[in-house]
Amino acid sequence: MSLYSEYLAEIETRKTELGLNPKPIDSADLLSEIIAQIKDTGNEHREDSLKFFIYNTLPGTTSAAVVKAKFLKEIVLGEESVEEITPEFALELLSHMKGGPSVEALLDLALSDDDAVAKPAAEVVKTQVYLYEADTERLEASYKAGNAIAKEILESYAKAEFFTKLPDVPEKINVVTYVAAEGDISTDLLSPGNQAHSRADRELHGKCMITPEAQQDIVELGKKHPDAKVMLVAEKGTMGVGSSRMSGVNNVALWAGEPASPYIPFVNKAPVVAGTNGIAPIFLTTVDVTGGIGLDLKNWVKKTDENGEVVRDANGDPVLEEAYSVATGTVLTIDTKAKKLFKGDEEVADVSGSFTPQKMEFMKAGGSYAVTFGKQLQTFAAKTLGIDVPQVYAPSKEVSNEGQGLTAVEKIFNRNAVGVKSETPLHAGSDVRVKVNIVGSQDTTGPMTCQELESMAASTISPLVDGAYQSGCHTASVWDKKAQANIPKLMSFMNNFGVITARDPKGVYHAMTDVIHKVLNDITVDDRAIIIGGDSHTRMSKGVAFGADSGTVAVALATGEAAMPIPESVKVTFKGEMKSHMDFRDVVHATQAQMLKQFGGENVFQGRVIEVQIGTLLADQAFTFTDWTAEMKAKASICISNDETMIASLELAKTRIKIMIDKGMDNDANMLQGLIDLADKRIAEIKSGEEPALAPDDNAKYYAEVVVDLDQIAEPMIADPDVNNDDVSKRYTHDVIRPVSYYDGKAVDLAFVGSCMVHKGDMQIIAQMLRNLEKQNGSVSFNVPLVVAPPTYNIVDELKAEGDWEILAKYAGFEFDDAKPKESARTKYDNIMYLERPGCNLCMGNQEKAEPGDTVIATSTRLFQGRVVADSEEKKGESLLGSTPLVVLSAVLGRFPTMDEYKAAVEGINLTDFAPPSEDMAVAPKFTPDVAVQNV
Repeated sequence: MSLYSEYLAEIETRKTELGLNPKPIDSADLLSEIIAQIKDTGNEHREDSLKFFIYNTLPGTTSAAVVKAKFLKEIVLGEESVEEITPEFALELLSHMKGGPSVEALLDLALSDDDAVAKPAAEVVKTQVYLYEADTERLEASYKAGNAIAKEILESYAKAEFFTKLPDVPEKINVVTYVAAEGDISTDLLSPGNQAHSRADRELHGKCMITPEAQQDIVELGKKHPDAKVMLVAEKGTMGVGSSRMSGVNNVALWAGEPASPYIPFVNKAPVVAGTNGIAPIFLTTVDVTGGIGLDLKNWVKKTDENGEVVRDANGDPVLEEAYSVATGTVLTIDTKAKKLFKGDEEVADVSGSFTPQKMEFMKAGGSYAVTFGKQLQTFAAKTLGIDVPQVYAPSKEVSNEGQGLTAVEKIFNRNAVGVKSETPLHAGSDVRVKVNIVGSQDTTGPMTCQELESMAASTISPLVDGAYQSGCHTASVWDKKAQANIPKLMSFMNNFGVITARDPKGVYHAMTDVIHKVLNDITVDDRAIIIGGDSHTRMSKGVAFGADSGTVAVALATGEAAMPIPESVKVTFKGEMKSHMDFRDVVHATQAQMLKQFGGENVFQGRVIEVQIGTLLADQAFTFTDWTAEMKAKASICISNDETMIASLELAKTRIKIMIDKGMDNDANMLQGLIDLADKRIAEIKSGEEPALAPDDNAKYYAEVVVDLDQIAEPMIADPDVNNDDVSKRYTHDVIRPVSYYDGKAVDLAFVGSCMVHKGDMQIIAQMLRNLEKQNGSVSFNVPLVVAPPTYNIVDELKAEGDWEILAKYAGFEFDDAKPKESARTKYDNIMYLERPGCNLCMGNQEKAEPGDTVIATSTRLFQGRVVADSEEKKGESLLGSTPLVVLSAVLGRFPTMDEYKAAVEGINLTDFAPPSEDMAVAPKFTPDVAVQNV
C-alpha cells in the first residue's frame, strides 16, 4: 500500500470516527508521492493532491516543508510546470512557509544572476523575518561581494519594512461576549489536562475546549454577529489561571480567532479574551504570542457605603456590584486608539493596559515571535550596512527613578538586559529584552514546542542558553500507547536540537521521569539567572523563573531571549517562631491567608513577583514556597537567601548535575559540565565577597509588603476548593484557607503525596511517621489509599542508600518497576500505599485520577475542577491541599485527624528547618548598580 493510500484511509477514519478534516502533512515521503501525482496530469488523485500540497502541508522545518520548498523553487525557475501553480503563486506559497527551507529557496532565487527571477523573489524575501545565522551570513557575504539585490534586501530589513508595510491594527474592533464560566477560568477548561496527548493535533485538540455545546454556541454567536469577534469572558473572575498553555489560546483562536494564513491549516491568531479581574499573567503572555487581545473588564466593583467604606458580607468578603453587563451576546466596541471599551456610545472601561505600544506591535505583526525576530533582523541589517538602527519599533520603555534602590527582580533584569540604552538602572515598568539562562520543556506541551520550533525554522539551540532540559514527568504515571507514540519522538527531536533529555533516544542511560521543576531547580546555578519553563510551576528558588507557553519556550530555546516588562514586587518577611509540630507547607498557606486578611481580600500577589526572605532554607525546601506562588496568580517568585545557604544550595545543585553527567546525560556541547563550571564561578564570587548572594536594596520600592506572623500558625492549614460555595465564582479559587480543626473528622477517600510540591524531606517525613505509627500501634495500615510519587530518581536513590526507602517499601502494596511500567491507568484503588515512579502523577490528571466524587487530601498544587478528581452524579469531587504529615495521617485514619492525633504522629520529627531571618535581608545600594547590559 502506498503512503498516499494510507493517508486516504486515515482521512476516512478521521472523518467517520472523529468528524475531522485530513491531518496536516509533515512527511517528506508522503508529500513526494503527492507531488508525483500532481506532475501526472492524468492521475485520478491529482485534484486532491493539489489541495493537499497547497493547503494542508505544514511549514517551517518539517521534512515535508523541505520537499515543498524545493518543488516551488523549481516551478519559479521554470524547471517544473504546473498549470494551477504559476511562478507568481509559487512565490506567494513560499512567502507563507515561515522560514528554514523556504528562506533558503527564496535566497537561492533572489541572489541568482537571473533578474527576472531575482527581483520578484527579493520582494518576497523582504517580507520574511524568520532568518537564522546561515541565512544572514549568506546575505552578508553576498552584500560584501557587491550583490545589488542583497544590498536592497538589507536596506529593507534595516527599515523593518517587513513590519512597517503590514496593515495597522483596526481603530475599532467589535466584539460579542461569550461567558465561558463564572469565577476564575483555568486553562484546564480551554485545554483539559486529560486531553494533553492530542495537543499537537490542533483540530482534534480543539474539540475538547469547554464542551461541544459551548463550541457550537460560539460558532452560532459568530454567525449571528458577522461584524464582531466572539470574546470569551471569565465573569467575576480571572481568565487563564493555572497554566500558560499555548493549546488553550490555540483552541480559543480556533473557535473565535482568524486564520493566520490561507495555506497553513488550523493555525489561527488574534483571539480576544477577557475577565472581570483581567487575564492571568502567564496566560496573557500566550495571548501575546498569537497577536491577541486580553482585556481587564472591571465590570464588577466593590460596593461602598455612604462613608466610602467597602461593604462586606457575613464572611468578611467585599460585596460586589455590577458596573455593566457582559452577559453572553452583549456587543461591545474596543477603541484601540482611545484605548477604551464602549457599550454603544457609553464608555464602560479604560483598557489602556491592553494596548501598550509593545502589545500593539504584537497585534500588527500577528504575534510576539515576529516582533522578536524582526528586531534581531533589523539590528543585523543595520550593523551589516554600517548604519544606526532606525527607530521603527516603539522604543523600549526604560523607567529609572533617581535615588530609588532596586528590588531583587529589578537587579536580575538589569543584569540580563539586552540592548538597553539607559546608563542608569532600570526599575519596574521598564519593557526590556533579556537573556534567558535556563529553559525547560515538559512532555505534554513539548510536542507543541517542537511544532513551534519547526514553524519558526529553528534547527539548533541558541548558544546564549546555559542549560535546557526536556522532561518526561507529565506522562510518567502510565507508559500507555499514547505516551509510547509521542514521547520517544519528542525526546529525539529535543536531543537533536541540543537539549538535555530525560529519555535518551540512543538508549545509553536509563529513562527518567523526574519532575521538570525539580530538575530546573537543580540546573539553575546562579541566583541572578532568568529561567523560562513550559509549565506554570516553573518557579525556581534560585534566580527568577517564569512559567510559559510552548511557543515562548520555543523562542527562548531558539534565540536565548525573552521580552517582557520588569514586574512590580511584593515583599514577604516573617516574624515570630514556628511551633515544632508545624510543617513549612503550613507557612505557605498561612502566607496566603494572612496576606488576604491584611489587604482586605485583595490579592496583592496577582501579576507581581513575590520576593520572600527565606534566609537559611535550602533551595530544595524553599521550592515549596515558590512553586505555590503560581496558584496565587503571581508572575514569579524570588527567594532571598543568605550567603551560606546559597553556597550550600549551589553545592547541592552541582552534586545532582554531576549525577546526570555520570549517567551519560551530557551532550556534545558539554552543557551540564558548563553548568558546574558556572556554579563554581558563582560560589567563588560569593565566598570572595565580590558578589554576595542576591538581595534587594534597602531603599527599593515595593507594591506592597506582607509580614507573616508565625506565632499565629497553630494548626495544619488546608487550601480548600470550597466546591459547594453558594457563590459559584468563589469555587476553585485557592483563596479559602482553613485550619484542620474546621474539618472535625471529615472523611477522606484518597491521599496523595507527590508532584513538584514535595522534596526529599517530605519522603523522609513519611518514613519517620511510619516508624512512629508502627511504634505506637505495632503496625501500620491504611483506611484509604495513599499514593506517593517522589519528585526525582536522585531522591529515590538517596532514600535507598540512607535506609528510608526500606520502611516505605515495607508498607507499600505497590512499588513502581521501571522494567515493567504500568501500561494503563488505575480506575480503582485499594487501601494500601502505592509507591509510584517519580513524576506528576495525580496532579496532572491526564493519566491517573482519583475516583469520581472522591474527597482527596493532597500535597498537590491544583484545585482545578475535575483535575485530580472529577465529579460524580452524587457529589462534587474535591481536592484539598495540605502538608505531607497531614496527608499521610489522614490516609491512615481515613479522615482528618484531631490535633492530639496529629501531634502524636509527628512527635520527634523535624518537619522543617525553616526559621525566619532575625533581621531584614535587604542591603545598602551600591553606587554602581549591578547592571551588565548586553548591547546585542
